[in-house]
Amino acid sequence: MLSPADLQVLIARLTGVADLMGAVLQRSAFSPNIKERADCSAAVFDASGQVLAQAAHIPVHLGSMPASVAAVVRAFDTGAGPADSALGPGEHAIVNDPFRGGTHLNDVTVVTPVWVDGVLRGWVANRAHHADLGGAAPGSLPADATDIAQEGLRIPPSRLTLDLRELILANSRTPWERSGDLDAQVGANVVGAERLAPFLAQPTDEVLDHGERLARAAIARLPDGEWSAEDRMDSIGPGGPPARLCCTVRVEGEGVEFDLTGTDPQGLGNVNAVEAVTVSSVAYVVHSVLGRDLPTNAGVLRPVRVVAPPGTIVAASYPAAVGAGNVEVSQRVVDVATLALAQVPGLAVPAASQGTMNNVLVGGSGDGASRSGWVYYETVGGGQGGRPPHPGRADAAPQPGMGGVHTHMTNTRNTPVEALERAYPVRVLRYRLRRGSGGAGWAPGGEGIERDLQVLEDATVSLITERRVSRPWGLAGGEPGAPGENWLLPVGDEARAERLPDKCTIQLHAGDVVRMFTPGGGGWGALPMPKNI
Repeated sequence: MLSPADLQVLIARLTGVADLMGAVLQRSAFSPNIKERADCSAAVFDASGQVLAQAAHIPVHLGSMPASVAAVVRAFDTGAGPADSALGPGEHAIVNDPFRGGTHLNDVTVVTPVWVDGVLRGWVANRAHHADLGGAAPGSLPADATDIAQEGLRIPPSRLTLDLRELILANSRTPWERSGDLDAQVGANVVGAERLAPFLAQPTDEVLDHGERLARAAIARLPDGEWSAEDRMDSIGPGGPPARLCCTVRVEGEGVEFDLTGTDPQGLGNVNAVEAVTVSSVAYVVHSVLGRDLPTNAGVLRPVRVVAPPGTIVAASYPAAVGAGNVEVSQRVVDVATLALAQVPGLAVPAASQGTMNNVLVGGSGDGASRSGWVYYETVGGGQGGRPPHPGRADAAPQPGMGGVHTHMTNTRNTPVEALERAYPVRVLRYRLRRGSGGAGWAPGGEGIERDLQVLEDATVSLITERRVSRPWGLAGGEPGAPGENWLLPVGDEARAERLPDKCTIQLHAGDVVRMFTPGGGGWGALPMPKNI
């Protein structure tokens, strides 16, 4: 049995391997989406596929990646037990199928076994968002998709061979970029497997047991009971109806259940999340609300149960389109689960953050000055919710939400304007905080962002956004944040500005501008502030 000090050293070493993998991937990737935005994640696993440690990367990637690794472990199972696999030393598996452990098709996961002296000791995996994998529109997230076949190439758990690699490149509008990003993913896993191997001789099961103990202790501090909340998606697709999400949190002893029964059925749009995305969102809530010091391993989720009814927008079934489920439904699952937990006595829960990733996808054929096909993808930050005082600290005060940041299930950076304009035929005309968009309160919500993006040649643009009708809610008397807005400003005639829906795929002419106002965060606490503060 490891001593407490040795256990912490082992956890730090395992986390360090995941951190290194992420650094290798970002530094060697070709696309600005991975190199600049850091839209990628890495983690290490034991021989059975249980996550041991993760880097502090993208929450929606990390919480769902274990499902991809589990799918690979099953696909290459020889029947000889967890210490064996048909995937040999030096081989890699690849998967992006949302119905077999993935999230949406853009998120490609590469999984590599770690063999030590002829014995399978563990796995390393990384996930990266590839800007284009085919489909009906550049960026593989067509706003009007109703079937996953419209969203691009779907890859079940497979051995990554040269033939499969060529198939992936042949299905992308930007094959040279996909080639470089795939090579970067493989390289990151090669480094990770080499660094992880020496640590797998230690009792890694104690890492998982430690995570479970901490999670059970955090849950046990809560009163037993049941609390429910509802929230909504603005639409299930262009012109589609809104959709309801329900969550009931039940605490009993050292266990907690998040039950999403009552959530609307999956619809004919792409606002459908697979179960792995919903589990990922709940895992994030557990870490951020129930225990911010919890480690990121499989043991933490042992006392957590997620009920996601099959065939709903939180556990969609084939052949549903799921592109926006990963990026938008994940955010709303966080919101509704957090709103339920806000009713639990003794918990310090912030107001709602912007509740959307504000996805922008732009692509062109390369007929203009760029001379080659191109696809650009980015998520845009917004307002964070106001935060309550830290419980148990007499000197604690509420904290205003931060403005212009990525929140909750996304943890990407913004693409620097210089890098964006150098890589693509676009120009950023305006990029600033959206003053007055945060909800008023004792701790006001953070500000959204105003951004004007001009295309320099004809292009296709897809917007996948939320909180354009509903508003990020405030808590404890705080006001909601301002909803977002999407606009098209035709070239040379801003007077003909057109309000765009929350989700759309449109054609732009050279010189057209897409203007986006992102939502502010909700405020926490009623005004005026208490006089004794």
